[in-house]
Amino acid sequence: MAERGVDVSALPQEVREQLAELDLELSEGDITQKGYEKKRAKVLAPYLTQTQNLAPPPAYDAQSPGPSSASASAPEPGPSNSSSSSSRHRRTRRPHRSSGTRDERYRSDIHTEAVQAALAKHKEEKMALPMPTKRRSTYVQSPIDNCTPPDSSSSSDDEAVSSESTGPQQSPDTWINSSLHGSSTSSSASSTLSHGESRPTQAPQPQSQQVPPLPAPAHPPHSHSQPSALAEAYAQTRIDPGGGVGPPDVPSQAQARGSRVDLPANAVVRGMSRGQSRSSMMETADGVPVSSRVSTKIQQLLNTLKRPKRPPLSEFFMDDQEEIVEVPQADPNTPRPEGRQIIPVKGEPLGVVSNWPPALQAALTRWGATQGKSPALTALDITGKPLYTLTYGKLWSRSVKLAYTLLNKLGTKNEQILKPGDRVALVYPNSDPGMFWVAFYGCLLAEVIPVPIEVPLSRKDAGSSQVGFLLGSCGVGLALTSEICLKGLPKTPTGEILQFKGWPRLKWVVTDSKYLTKPSKDWQPHIPTANTDTAYIEYKASKEGTVMGVAVSKVAMLTHCQALTQACNYCEGETLVNVLDFKKDMGLWHGVLTSVMNRIHTISVPYAVMKACPLSWVQRVHIHKARVALVKCRDLHWAMMAHRDQRDTSLASLRMLIVADGANPWSVSSCDAFLNVFQAYGLKPEVICPCATSPEAMTVAIRRPGVPGAPLPARAILSMTGLSHGVIRVNTEDKNSALTVQDVGHVMPGALMCIVKPDGPPMLCKTDEIGEIVVNSRAGGTMYYGLSGVTKNTFEVIPVNASGAPIGEIPFVRSGLLGFVGPGSLIFVVGKNEGLLMVSGRRHNADDLVATALAVEPVKTVYRGRIAVFSVTVFYDERIVIVAEQRPDASEEDSFQWMSRVLQAIDSIHQVGLYCLALVPANTLPKTPLGGIHISDTKQLFLEGSLHPCNILMCPHTCVTNMPKPRQKQPVGVGPASIMVGNLVAGKRIAQAAGRDLGLIEDQDLVRKLCMWPTMMHQFLTEALQWRAQTDPDHTLYVLLNAKGVAVCTATCVQLHKRAEKIAAALMERSGINIGENVVLLYPPGIDLIAAFYGCLYAGCIPVTVRPPHPQNLSATLPTVRMIIDVSKAACILTTQVLTKILRSKEAAATVNIKTWPIIIDTDDLPRKRPPTIYKPPNAEMIAYLDFSVSTTGMLTGVKISHAAVSALCRSIKLQCELYSSRQIAICLDPYCGLGFVLWCLASVYSGHQSILIPPMELESSLTLWLGTLSQYRIRDTFCSYSVMELCTKGLGGQTEMLKARGVNLSCVRSCVVIAEERPRLALTHSFSKLFKDLGLSMRAVSTAFGSRVNLAICLQGTTGPDPSTVYVDMKSLRHDRVRLVERGAPQSLPLMESGTILPGVRVIIVNPETRGPLGDSHLGEIWVNSPHNATGYYTIYGEENLQADHFNTKLSFGDPQTLWARTGYLGFVKRTELTDSSGDRHDALFVVGSLDETLELRGLRYHPIDIETSVSRAHRSIGESAVFTWTNLLVVVAELCGSEQDALDLVPLVTNVVLEEHHLIVGVVVIVDPGVIPINSRGEKQRMHLRDSFLADQLDPIYVAYNM
Repeated sequence: MAERGVDVSALPQEVREQLAELDLELSEGDITQKGYEKKRAKVLAPYLTQTQNLAPPPAYDAQSPGPSSASASAPEPGPSNSSSSSSRHRRTRRPHRSSGTRDERYRSDIHTEAVQAALAKHKEEKMALPMPTKRRSTYVQSPIDNCTPPDSSSSSDDEAVSSESTGPQQSPDTWINSSLHGSSTSSSASSTLSHGESRPTQAPQPQSQQVPPLPAPAHPPHSHSQPSALAEAYAQTRIDPGGGVGPPDVPSQAQARGSRVDLPANAVVRGMSRGQSRSSMMETADGVPVSSRVSTKIQQLLNTLKRPKRPPLSEFFMDDQEEIVEVPQADPNTPRPEGRQIIPVKGEPLGVVSNWPPALQAALTRWGATQGKSPALTALDITGKPLYTLTYGKLWSRSVKLAYTLLNKLGTKNEQILKPGDRVALVYPNSDPGMFWVAFYGCLLAEVIPVPIEVPLSRKDAGSSQVGFLLGSCGVGLALTSEICLKGLPKTPTGEILQFKGWPRLKWVVTDSKYLTKPSKDWQPHIPTANTDTAYIEYKASKEGTVMGVAVSKVAMLTHCQALTQACNYCEGETLVNVLDFKKDMGLWHGVLTSVMNRIHTISVPYAVMKACPLSWVQRVHIHKARVALVKCRDLHWAMMAHRDQRDTSLASLRMLIVADGANPWSVSSCDAFLNVFQAYGLKPEVICPCATSPEAMTVAIRRPGVPGAPLPARAILSMTGLSHGVIRVNTEDKNSALTVQDVGHVMPGALMCIVKPDGPPMLCKTDEIGEIVVNSRAGGTMYYGLSGVTKNTFEVIPVNASGAPIGEIPFVRSGLLGFVGPGSLIFVVGKNEGLLMVSGRRHNADDLVATALAVEPVKTVYRGRIAVFSVTVFYDERIVIVAEQRPDASEEDSFQWMSRVLQAIDSIHQVGLYCLALVPANTLPKTPLGGIHISDTKQLFLEGSLHPCNILMCPHTCVTNMPKPRQKQPVGVGPASIMVGNLVAGKRIAQAAGRDLGLIEDQDLVRKLCMWPTMMHQFLTEALQWRAQTDPDHTLYVLLNAKGVAVCTATCVQLHKRAEKIAAALMERSGINIGENVVLLYPPGIDLIAAFYGCLYAGCIPVTVRPPHPQNLSATLPTVRMIIDVSKAACILTTQVLTKILRSKEAAATVNIKTWPIIIDTDDLPRKRPPTIYKPPNAEMIAYLDFSVSTTGMLTGVKISHAAVSALCRSIKLQCELYSSRQIAICLDPYCGLGFVLWCLASVYSGHQSILIPPMELESSLTLWLGTLSQYRIRDTFCSYSVMELCTKGLGGQTEMLKARGVNLSCVRSCVVIAEERPRLALTHSFSKLFKDLGLSMRAVSTAFGSRVNLAICLQGTTGPDPSTVYVDMKSLRHDRVRLVERGAPQSLPLMESGTILPGVRVIIVNPETRGPLGDSHLGEIWVNSPHNATGYYTIYGEENLQADHFNTKLSFGDPQTLWARTGYLGFVKRTELTDSSGDRHDALFVVGSLDETLELRGLRYHPIDIETSVSRAHRSIGESAVFTWTNLLVVVAELCGSEQDALDLVPLVTNVVLEEHHLIVGVVVIVDPGVIPINSRGEKQRMHLRDSFLADQLDPIYVAYNM
């Protein structure tokens, strides 16, 4: 790989072509990185020899292998060699290693080496992972340099040198890390060129031209730019500096959501050829600006994903009805167990010793009477000094006093509160063993059942509600505690003890001696012989976090003490040092129970002392010459860390060092390391005794103290791959993935043990199979107290053999430990059930994963002891999540490096992909009482999105391998070959529907009044206005309301006619404005707009209504106005005085060229003139007006509406809504395009009804305006937009009582129609109806309309026709363009509401957009429409007729080839319902599903963005609006964060989960932004394409961008 010295530009042409070809192959993903480098080296080999002697490559440096190896693969664009020079003057620093910070529990040098080897292997493969982008303000902890994302591919050569000198000095570690991620550009050679995109072929520009600075790379800048990076730099120079950051029509992000803007994206005008639009912007084939650091990031991500993954995707198949996720295909190489069936292993018999007591209390009685002065317990203070010693005499007398008090003195004289057998909670701190001992034995003597629990410190303690569940299931009503502890408990302001979350009501009893009553002389506690009654209950937390109580009977307690005495060879009077928690487990069994049975002196070392003085337990052993010590690996590790402070310690007195968590496979390294250090202090190797325990089976096995000099037991070195398949294989092939396990000794005396399969029926395992250890013994738990169902599965297991027959009668107890029986009947434990992660049928142990993560030297990044590993179920499988606490001084870069290396290490060693790796700030994970991490609470926080990580890395692409196979497009069933019979196609009804006939006029009064009018009624609206002005001059047509609800302006028929005449006269006077020219109307919503419209028609001009620019936001809104004026070639602008000033202002000049406006006529103070004539068009096919609108995909389209279409549409609406001159309707819509304009300006003049006009923007200052108006004027029919409905729902939803008090009554409303060009928003209309039901709004009133560009009104739920119906369709089928109805509440069901009744005169048919053949009614297809009010065509300046013909005059490919249809561009389906329409036929309902332009084609399926967005918005309470789009096959989700910024990273996994679960898609990029960033147009529709352009141009200022691997 020594091609460093080659000057590529000097190579022969054909060699350069070969290299370019290779680059292309790599970018297209046709070749892997490795193959690319091999082939490249081969091509360059002949030229290397010539240049070799000129520039010898630097020798590999042992300190930093990074720079030389990483930059070696990057070809030199020029002869300068910046990388090697830079590596010389870089300050080198030895990797920081402090033995003081290692956690020896999970430390194994072999494993660390294995991990480093695995990482080195990955280094060769070079994975370039894009680093997430963070907003700098959010996380102050990181130095600013680390926030810039690593744009490996966009750093130019000279820049690499400059940033070199300014950037922070980096240690060799970073070099190694970054080379791991292959930040050399070779990995992202394709830069921003995605799959099908062509390279920019353009001559290099002269050097003098300024290259805009690219974002500085966060990776060490040794990434040499390859041709593509240069191309990118050149591409940037083409973007004209005048254009600023992006297209002028992008809203500035400061703009609040309040001012809605219509934004064409990159100003693509339908009908303009792409070449003429914004030629200054260089775009790739996708329409994406080349310059963008975001796109580089995504390209880097794509390159990472292109690499062949290790877990091969198993084959899946698709069934039309049922999506089968996975067909499990067994891997023939999977190791299988081959041994014989295991035989149960027997422990030695439990000996009978004559002086063993008949019950444990009897032992206490005996020692209290005969050895009263003998010490029982020594407690230490916080500094590790002895605080007090409790003798056996004191212990006995105090316990008796307590027993007497409990039974006789708690209630009033004659009532007894506690009786034998009642359960009592013991709440004592870890620092007070004496009080606990007295309480525990006091309860035993009183025959009440103690339930020891942790001291609750706050209302929100980790797992506190689960402890409440335990107390509830055990029926605890009384808690014993000490006075000091009681004072420390959280209290309410009145001084009562707080009611903890989920806890039953408790009575608290203080057990300090001064509060106890001395029993009378004749009172003696009752001590029966040990029987099967419960003695005490020990709590146990399950994997899910549920806390259950394991009941231990009196006989089990005694037998267990006897078995431990025999196994550990305890003698009377020995000394034992106990570092464990004395409330449960080994600490209780050895340190409280067995010690009393054998009159042992216990020295209790509390957790707090260990934290302050880690060596305290070693000192205690030395001072007291203790024979036995009871510790965990943690204590061994802490003692080693601090051992240098000690000189004169001796551990020679120890005969047993019991390691309580010896069953953890990683304990072996702690034991070895401890022995290494302390052998010099007299510690003998044979005294280390690991053991295995579980709350249910109690002690399962313990290693017996060895004979001095005897050989130590052998270790098992197992293959991790074998373990993951549940079989034992000695590791031979790959030393990287080996697990060294030590034995935990033999089975306990008197016990019988076997190994059974952990899941399914308890079948005996084979000898070489890992299974769950089950034990039969008198010394084990008897049940989960109060939970009989769970008990059966755990405490009453009868193992079965291979044929399923039980092997005997005796029940075994499941221990929850996974292991096997080794040679010599030694027991080996390899993990626990609760740490088991089952991923794709393989088992992984949480502890093993923690060990691997810690072997990736995390010293700088995370705290070693604070790592949680758990699995979450997402998309039919378990997914592994690792959460760790990050050190405050770790930089973003370090953290990201560590995270990506952990991913690689776990992938290499365990062959399993991580789903999510999250780092949280220090000290924020929930803790267990003894300081560990509370795993189930952490998992809960993760799932509910309250973990608040400061760094997160999701890798769904690598670990989700059970995705359904992408769908191949099937040939469509209905084609010309299908037989059509009547209305059936291929046996299904053709999906078509029609409104009723338009018919002739039925208003006989009008006919009588004016004989000529009925025939003319179908002709021109101008004549209708003149006719109304003559026949009914004073009839009010329009009333305009202001924000206070006051009518500020009205217009009668004659007033409107006269105002129109004034405007017509002004237009005709002006020279240069001819008949048939376009005139732009720029007015706020009001009556001026209507008058100007009719004025234009009177003058023979064609009106074009345009939304005026927003005065506060000219830079975003004025370019759209300018564009419509330019595209429509307007001869003149009619507007108001105020807007005239704005158009000519300085602010406007900053945004557009104001010198080239057409003539501007201010219509505010026109002279009273009449035009010489009123223009009458020669025929009804002439254009009446142009309707311009910006579609959701950012297309600006103008359509031509003829006079005939206007009349037909108005007539159709009149019939549908039964509009007459006596009626009143209220309109709260924007009057600039579509049906909103028709209702505002045209319908009243045609039908004569009165329209009350409410400008929607007035609602922002006065929310109640619209609803108040409906109530005040008793309106029956009203029209609004979704944005108006949303404003009312969000703003007034909680104020219905206040509205009621004001007298708002909506019972008059018969129909409230939402005007839209989209799928009905069922959730919104439903919640609106529900919220305002209390104000009398009928649940049937709200309905929707549907229009499109080609036909402004297709459906409108008028007053006639049946109620709109709702259906539930299967989303999986919908993705296949099939419609399958399901029941409400079915999984994956989507509710859809009919879009309103089809208007009179309208026919629709559902067509396959590709074949253009009609579809059956079970298919989703494009809605085509035929009606007299279809638009005539797109208004184009270049007259591209083919575009127009395609959309407006299309014929079916077969069936009915005569009819001309218009294509709406919307997908939908028709369903015949059970309802009948006015003619008595069954009603056909049209359901609109979404715009064809907006659908996402992913994995061969069709997705509608709104469905994914609905799921995303439900994922977390802090997600407001969301939007999705695709970019080069990646799904990008943008979510607005309504909560605090610390929630930002919580959203990433939840969004990824919900999209994977509900839509079977992997999210590629998650972008978290501020509220109001997602652009929404005036109709309340999201402009996703616009958002996409802003994202790719890096203009969103996101809070966080996560690139999912």
